Amino acid sequence: MTHDHDLVLRPTPAQITAALNPPPGRHGGDLVVETLAGLGATTVFGLPGQHALGMFDALHRSSLRYVGLRVENNAGFAADAYGRITGEAAPLLLSTGPGALTSLAALQEAAAASAPVLAISSQIPTAGLGGGRHGYLHELPDQAASFRGVVKSVHTVRTPSQIPSAIAAAWKSALTAPHGPVWVEIPQDVLLAETSLPVVTAMDATPEDLVPRPELTAVAAGLLSRAARPAVIAGGGVVRADASGKLLQLAEKLRAPVVTTFGGKGAFPWHHPLSLQSWLEDRHTTDLLEDADVLLVVGSGLGELSSNYHTFKPRGRVIQIEADLGKLESNHPALGIHADARLALQALLETVEERADDSAPERVRDLLARVSERIAAQELTLEQDVLASVRRALPAGSPSFWDMTILAYWAWSAFDAQGPNTMHSAQGAGGLGYGFPAALGAAAADPTRPVLAVSGDGGALYSIAELATARQYDLNVTWLIVDDGGYGILREYMTDAFGQATATELHRPDYVALAESFGVPGVRTTPQTLEQDLTKALGTPGPSVVVLPAVLRMFAPTHLGRPAG
Repeated sequence: MTHDHDLVLRPTPAQITAALNPPPGRHGGDLVVETLAGLGATTVFGLPGQHALGMFDALHRSSLRYVGLRVENNAGFAADAYGRITGEAAPLLLSTGPGALTSLAALQEAAAASAPVLAISSQIPTAGLGGGRHGYLHELPDQAASFRGVVKSVHTVRTPSQIPSAIAAAWKSALTAPHGPVWVEIPQDVLLAETSLPVVTAMDATPEDLVPRPELTAVAAGLLSRAARPAVIAGGGVVRADASGKLLQLAEKLRAPVVTTFGGKGAFPWHHPLSLQSWLEDRHTTDLLEDADVLLVVGSGLGELSSNYHTFKPRGRVIQIEADLGKLESNHPALGIHADARLALQALLETVEERADDSAPERVRDLLARVSERIAAQELTLEQDVLASVRRALPAGSPSFWDMTILAYWAWSAFDAQGPNTMHSAQGAGGLGYGFPAALGAAAADPTRPVLAVSGDGGALYSIAELATARQYDLNVTWLIVDDGGYGILREYMTDAFGQATATELHRPDYVALAESFGVPGVRTTPQTLEQDLTKALGTPGPSVVVLPAVLRMFAPTHLGRPAG
């Protein structure tokens, strides 16, 4: 009996000749870039460093496109966005020690958002490994230890022949649900070692499907079919699994209202009669979800932001579909189904019975009206007008990337993403500086569409150096900087909590003049001219900066005063 895994492809005579006569002048770095190309990579991000030069030298002998950023953390954000947009593992080439460690915050965001990033770092020479204090430049006792709590998997190489297999294993890990960042480190002498190994060609690192257990989906289908008031929370796992279409079919079959988490923006049509939109930081939405007798949670761990700061207490049965095993039932007891969202939703579609009750659209309309009344009572016209101007200016289908800033907090709840995988932010880990470098990565992934980045002035200074990157590669990104003279959301938090703000006010540059010094056109706008100026900038190829001097306010929270325990 012959099994598929017993079959071995026999090389042709030409392939044998090529393998026996590899090109001269190759070293370990060539094995890295050859493996990446063999796995299907086309673009790599990163920054060179002394120990990593073997990899970077090999780039000019490869077909890979290199996009170099000015700070390793920003390169990580760019790779993160490339992975989110394409669904491919985005290679990130880094140097040892300080270069590697500077990427940690970006890799934490990639882990929190399940973005597939393949980080490949150099290491000190092999003779220095093992934790001794040899005094090598960039030396750490255990460099990989700094990453084990952040990435999905760590792969250490000791010889050139290990490079292809280690990178292939890391690639498979990054793309196995749940997606995430992975870490490969290769010593300097291994990268520089001459090799007579054959050129690496096609590599097989196909990720395995995460299939739901049929007995669990059968139970879930029974609960949903008999539910009187079912509801759905759709998280980022729906977007990553490309399962929005199946979610729509299931919601319509169940006649169940759907709310999307901030990471799941666009997973469900914004104006659908069953759409609760994304108003998760609202007591009215929390009440409706708590009242569901069966709540289906797809691709969300129901963390802090998705649970209205852990005030959400479901009273009915919870069904949780989640690819990250550690998130199953981590916050609420549930029928936990460890599976890819697309495969699990398909199983439910095939087994759930259609419900006849059609009361949900009225409940949805009532909830959205109450949310609208609550916001309207707070006199936040400026904030709503600014967000509406951004939406009108941004072409349909163009992605947007949002930093941790007040306008982004509004967008989480109130912005119509107009489709899955188009709106992304750093709400996974919550670090500053994500918006602009991430937008650069998205523009590298798809240069046919303009990309919008949104930052506050505080977050902008984290990534201002990447204006040089935007200009160097002529990336089609418009950067909206909302300049309020400080860390605006922290100013609000501190004022509310302590009566005054400390350490939140910032001296800042003239952002328009600064952009123009990089050769990037800039314009200072107003709330009244924002739509016009943004439309023009987004419609003009290449990078641009639009600066909006404005102090925006957040809408009042609804979770304060309600016990979280």
